[in-house]
Amino acid sequence: MASDSGAKTGEIVTRFAPSPTGFLHIGGARTALFNWLYARHHGGKALLRIEDTDRKRSTQEAIDAILDGLDWLGLDYDEAPLFQSHRSDRHAEVAEKLLEAGHAYRCYATPEELEEMRAAQRAAKQPLRYDGRWRDRDPADAPVDAPYVIRLKTATQGEATIADRVQGHVTVRNEEIDDYIILRADGTPTYMLAAVVDDHDMGVTHIIRGDDHLNNAFRQLPIYEAMSQIEGGGEHPVYAHIPLIHGSDSAKLSKRHGALGVDAYRDEMGILPEALFNYLLRLGWGHGDREEFTRDDAIAAFDLNGVGKSASRFDLKKLENLNGYYIRECEDDRLVQIVAPLIGDMVDQELLAQAMPVLKLRAKNINDLVEGAAFLFKQRPLEMTEKAAKLLDEDARKRLATISMRLAAEKNWTIDALEVTTKAIAEELEVGLGKLAQPMRAALTGTTTSPGIFDVLVLLGRDEALARIDAQAATAG
Repeated sequence: MASDSGAKTGEIVTRFAPSPTGFLHIGGARTALFNWLYARHHGGKALLRIEDTDRKRSTQEAIDAILDGLDWLGLDYDEAPLFQSHRSDRHAEVAEKLLEAGHAYRCYATPEELEEMRAAQRAAKQPLRYDGRWRDRDPADAPVDAPYVIRLKTATQGEATIADRVQGHVTVRNEEIDDYIILRADGTPTYMLAAVVDDHDMGVTHIIRGDDHLNNAFRQLPIYEAMSQIEGGGEHPVYAHIPLIHGSDSAKLSKRHGALGVDAYRDEMGILPEALFNYLLRLGWGHGDREEFTRDDAIAAFDLNGVGKSASRFDLKKLENLNGYYIRECEDDRLVQIVAPLIGDMVDQELLAQAMPVLKLRAKNINDLVEGAAFLFKQRPLEMTEKAAKLLDEDARKRLATISMRLAAEKNWTIDALEVTTKAIAEELEVGLGKLAQPMRAALTGTTTSPGIFDVLVLLGRDEALARIDAQAATAG
């Protein structure tokens, strides 16, 4: 069975088809992105299908997480999500049609018989495949009312070839594909049947998915061809099997490499959606040396010829650096709306907005912004970190008393004026600026890290800044 991959005529249609058995995996998010971009680039349709036929493992919580993650990434779809579980009657209908047309047959083999078959194959060191024992047998030979499954009748000779848009021409001998089950004894469809029927009915022209599904493509081809004969339709979809994502150690991405779910990158790691969008875009796809892409730029540039054949490596530091770029590019008001709820209910958003241009200069994630802004809203007496407390020895507290007195006389509470005054104090005391700035930072923020010390003074304001310094200077011996 030779088959050349080609698009159906007319509009390009892609689909993302996650199984709702957990969160939206980072690999799934990239697959969703590539499908969405390809459809948008070609002016086609991007569709979403929830493959929830595994009722034991599929949950509403997982469905909500997937939809939420896609929405957060800005991936919108042209139709309402299609739920595979709602189409079981249609899947069974196609199975019966395939049976009637001779493309499938009833198999009455019992679980015990199949296990004996597999045991014999193991003993003979043969591949574990169904041996076709009911392929040409008369169903009348089966016991009355015996349960049966419906198996697809696959080709036993020749070979099948797929012209994959990423992997190139891939060929498999037909004898390697056994007569697999398409409808279980309880009348429910298997994944192979349901996926093909849904793709057929949705008019999908391009299937872009991980290369771990490449073998599935060869198992699904016979269903496409049989459906084309019994229901009409064009060729099977164009396939593009993209390499999987690996960790920095070249092993398949797993929990030990860090967060896997899109929600964790948003909620725990403080990544902006545009940063993850951009990073996933460049994870296995290239467009010259360019790194940063807006959504519109990505739509204009994306095509499958830019997808590489090799597995891509997930680099968390690169993602964080890219996220830092997008934080600096982000509007301050938007960052305030993200950060304020994470600090607390009583946050002065106007003050936070004033601080944001300074806070975002060094931030690589939202958590950095939250931590960097925390000092603004602390109440006296400040709780000190262990490192900050060590900076406030007796000499440091004496210097703070001098600093407080001199800054209290400062008429211009501006960054430039405060810097000039503080440097003058350092020269008079014959110490480096750091000997003043470090205890000042501890007294003003309770930590050893913050925006520039003169930015901190201005953001806190004269009264609050002096009160914090005095609270530590007052205990000098």
